Amino acid sequence: MSYSHYTMGSGSRTARRTFEFGRTYVVRPKGKHQATIVWLHGLGDNGSSWSQLLESLPLPNIKWICPTAPTRPVALLGGFPCTAWFDAGELSEDGPDDWEGLDASAAHIANFLSTEPPDVKVGIGGFSMGAAMALYSATACALGRYGNGNPYPINLRAVVGLSGWLPGSRGLRNKIQVSHEAARRAASLPILLGHGTCDEVVPYKFGEKSAHSLNIAGFWNLTFKNYEGIGHYTVPKEMDEVCSWLTTRLGLEGSR
Repeated sequence: MSYSHYTMGSGSRTARRTFEFGRTYVVRPKGKHQATIVWLHGLGDNGSSWSQLLESLPLPNIKWICPTAPTRPVALLGGFPCTAWFDAGELSEDGPDDWEGLDASAAHIANFLSTEPPDVKVGIGGFSMGAAMALYSATACALGRYGNGNPYPINLRAVVGLSGWLPGSRGLRNKIQVSHEAARRAASLPILLGHGTCDEVVPYKFGEKSAHSLNIAGFWNLTFKNYEGIGHYTVPKEMDEVCSWLTTRLGLEGSR
């Protein structure tokens, strides 16, 4: 297990926030190690529950890294502290984005992937707020930088977001399209999104809007799947499709 902390500062402010990340759970590949994916839990959860589910998937060539978010006050919960990758208020395109929290978590995730062997393909996936974090990392990968301007060091090969949303969607298209290199990276990054049509926590419309925002920004290698009558949870059919998609996109051997 591992514990990490990041202190993020801004040149224009003296206030600094320290983020203490919780325990990290690792599921080792049962076969040849071909890919490593950091999988991110939802609000108030931890890495343990997802590591148990991921271990049961028929993907023997993937190493799964399941970190635990810092415990922090969350505006959405009236300031109640719980594990969260960033602070979130109401789910709205007009709401403020916690850039500092997003960047700290994105850097923590990238740090895991930076030590993987060069022949191993790397990706990020997540559920709910974890999916939001995965999609933010996807935009940082395409732009080549975090929101604070520091370079993003990882070449992601796959991103999965289940029952989530896209933070920082405002202005994303303009940021991507002014750079040929960013537009090229965005167009080539495979993204899989899944969302239940009866989701009462992160409404289905936010999944649709996220897919639309990514698409018009230039993330054209994107698949969006809806699950009729499903709420804020995953079902075996969805996880089967995640397995098939990862196997194809990452070129995995012997996964079945």
